[in-house]
Amino acid sequence: MKRSIYPLLTVCLLGILLGFPAVQRGYAQEQDPLNQKIGLKKTKGSVYELLKQISDQTGYLFVYDSRIVENDKSARIPKGVYTLQEAILTIAGKDIAIHIEGKHILLSHSGKKEPAPEKTLLPEELAPQMPVEGKLIDRHTDEPIAYASVSVDSTSIGTITNQNGEFRLLLPDSVQAKPTLLFSHLGYISRRISLSVLTGQKTVVPLDQMVIPIQEVVIRFVNPLQLLHQMIEKREKNYAHAPVYFTSFYREGIEHSQRFVQLTEAVFQIYKSDFNSNRKDQVKILKMRKITNEREKDTLVAKMKSGVSSCLLLDLMKNLPDFIQPAFEANYNYQNTDMTEIDNRLVNVLSFEQKESLTEPLYRGSLYIDATNQALLKAVFEIHPKYIKEAAQMLIEKRNRNLTITPYKVSYIISYKEWNGTYYVNHIRGDLIFKIKKKHFLSFPSTLHTWFEMATCKIDTMDVNRFPRNEQLRTNTIFSDINFTYDDRFWGDFNIIRPEEQLNDLLEKVSAKIEEISY
Repeated sequence: MKRSIYPLLTVCLLGILLGFPAVQRGYAQEQDPLNQKIGLKKTKGSVYELLKQISDQTGYLFVYDSRIVENDKSARIPKGVYTLQEAILTIAGKDIAIHIEGKHILLSHSGKKEPAPEKTLLPEELAPQMPVEGKLIDRHTDEPIAYASVSVDSTSIGTITNQNGEFRLLLPDSVQAKPTLLFSHLGYISRRISLSVLTGQKTVVPLDQMVIPIQEVVIRFVNPLQLLHQMIEKREKNYAHAPVYFTSFYREGIEHSQRFVQLTEAVFQIYKSDFNSNRKDQVKILKMRKITNEREKDTLVAKMKSGVSSCLLLDLMKNLPDFIQPAFEANYNYQNTDMTEIDNRLVNVLSFEQKESLTEPLYRGSLYIDATNQALLKAVFEIHPKYIKEAAQMLIEKRNRNLTITPYKVSYIISYKEWNGTYYVNHIRGDLIFKIKKKHFLSFPSTLHTWFEMATCKIDTMDVNRFPRNEQLRTNTIFSDINFTYDDRFWGDFNIIRPEEQLNDLLEKVSAKIEEISY
């Protein structure tokens, strides 16, 4: 049985503080940890490199503000045996105060208070709030960890790291009494850190990779189709039976030849109907802003259609795609290919790929299914590269007759988060990459990258009602063309995912001019 491509693809043509990995401590702590003896080699390098020697020996993680200790500043230390305090002061400077809290060493100005966090510009009804920001990295490779979950433990409030591993979270008074932030990502050991360590800092948080012993993996044969059927059967137990409100951050962007063209960001309130309901989800805009590269927009006119609608459709447990529906499983080959952990729970990795006998553009990817309760925790999939060119008519609504536009890669990532025993959509991202070439010109094709992303910042189950008609957003339109009023006080700070690195400089230059633009 064949089926056309999943309808969500109706799209037209975004240190800081230092933290080091904890290892088993090689020296017994004395009564005062700062008097602990450590041996160091004669070394010259950056402050980052020298402090890492201390971290590797002691297991402590350094936390400090880059306005106090410069990561890249050159430093040296003679060979010898030092107390922990002597070594830190030799590397970081004599005017540094040292405080140990748990496994963290906090560095600040000696005899002075730590710099207060930058003043936030928020609407009066949102203040006061406490900002927490930083970056997640892989402990062994120092590579950023993208799309990791950052949340206040035992609450529905959280965010997602961006492609550079960066996160920013604002905590209202109601949750500041909660002492712990939880950091988690597929394949990594989850980590909890006290808010007292992170507040007012820009902290690098390293995560350890999760290694599952082979004897724990080869427990029994898991029939992939049986696993798929169990996941669908358990929807009734694992997902919401009543509508909820999401407060979500949404953004979509366009890049041409790796140069920024346009970025649109918004904060939505979403009415999410239960998974078994035929009623459509609804979206209401709370805040919105748009940034355009004036030089690039003259060279290429590209607009994304239905990005918001696609995010809603990508709730796979509510809108079952063909690779999950038993009625269409004859189109795919399924394999149980791996086991890993997410949030300290054992997860089966179910891989799927369209059968070779089918030549229409279908999918390949992986589903991450909880081994205990069969809940879908994450899905990663793409249009099969072998047949992606055949999907051009479904992906591109309008095109210039002088251009040849060919789909190159279309991929999606979806994750779910458990809260109070129920799983909700946590993060969605879609990336669509096209090759563009001028007809009748001898030139290499350029690359057009369009993408959309939505992260759930808060879940509310109380007094949930559908929105009045005049407050609803038409989700299948070109979102970037919508008129809006820019709120400078609001965008001064919010639980936003920072733009990708290549956009940072541009955003800084144009943000002051956004208020002058009328849409």
